[in-house]
Amino acid sequence: MSGLPLAKAEEIGFDAARLQVAFDLLAHWTEGPDAAIPGGALLVGRNGRAVEPQFFGRHGPEPDAEPIRRDGAFLLASISKPVTYLAAMLLVERGQLSLADPVTRYIPEFAAHHKGQTLVFHLFTHTSGLPDMLPNNIELRRQHAPLSRFVEAVIRDTPPLFPPGTNLSYQSMGTLVAAEIVERIAGRPLPEFLEREIFAPLGMSSTALGSGSLDPQRLVRVQLAEETADGDYHWNSDYWRRLGSPWGGLFSTPEDFAVICQLMLDGGRRGGVQLVSRSTVERMTTNRLDDLPDLPEPLRRTQPWGLGWRINSPTSSDTFGDLVSPRAFGHWGATGTLCWIDPEHQAFCLLFTTGQLSKSQWRLIRISNAVAAALM
Repeated sequence: MSGLPLAKAEEIGFDAARLQVAFDLLAHWTEGPDAAIPGGALLVGRNGRAVEPQFFGRHGPEPDAEPIRRDGAFLLASISKPVTYLAAMLLVERGQLSLADPVTRYIPEFAAHHKGQTLVFHLFTHTSGLPDMLPNNIELRRQHAPLSRFVEAVIRDTPPLFPPGTNLSYQSMGTLVAAEIVERIAGRPLPEFLEREIFAPLGMSSTALGSGSLDPQRLVRVQLAEETADGDYHWNSDYWRRLGSPWGGLFSTPEDFAVICQLMLDGGRRGGVQLVSRSTVERMTTNRLDDLPDLPEPLRRTQPWGLGWRINSPTSSDTFGDLVSPRAFGHWGATGTLCWIDPEHQAFCLLFTTGQLSKSQWRLIRISNAVAAALM
């Protein structure tokens, strides 16, 4: 299998003129001497087909960088998270993992610092109390520490910020612990598990956790924060690219990742492959914070999360767009990436850029609005 079949915008229910507004906005912000975003790509799809992706700008942030490659693999940053959780859900379906279990059933040493009450479910919903990043995250990266050092630090040395299930705090380290559970159960590294169990069955030959299997020339270079630009541990460094962090190290192309989007819209099926069940997709993509009795009502209502996927909330600062359906689910990435999937309209949007999200999120929201407005 390859990517989704291509179609004209009108053939799959997009207004071509309105969709062109989205393309024009991305072109405006990526091209010319004052471009705020080095490069980007936009791909939209509906009802099993996709409009041909459009690419804009440069392959890297350097002023003289080459034009962006059409086969460029983007660093998706936190869009990696729902893919990591999808791997864990495969183990749930096989009876090897239960979200209701304490984490200590799989990682006994996780009990350090009174974390024994943390359930696997809390890792999936950002309610574990674990921090987003370790206090010594930058120091570990400066040392080119292997991923095992991060794992050991979060398991043995990290106290929770609050009792599990009582608050909501975005936590990359919860994703790391979930990945460690997958590796201990499966008996092999997560990048290998993802390749064998998800990417290969789905025909995704341009997607990998960590850059090891991809041609380095295809890797799109991202805009760097000033505080890391001079180091050798930033997003474009060989160290970070190869680390394969479960919370942010996935590389993919728009056409490849469109397969994941369509998989979720089709109830876990891709062609003749039923990768996960329809019930798994439903659980992953509906608000699971309602399952937590001790979580404050405003959090459940205004910052909804599924299992690894964020549910759109128009009033949240992390909304996917003012016009995007509240039933849509997706994720942001700090490298300037956005994915949303709308079961109401059987549509999805992939907006992969290379501009820091902290500087350009508002631009991506405006492009996203234009895409949503093009749905007929």
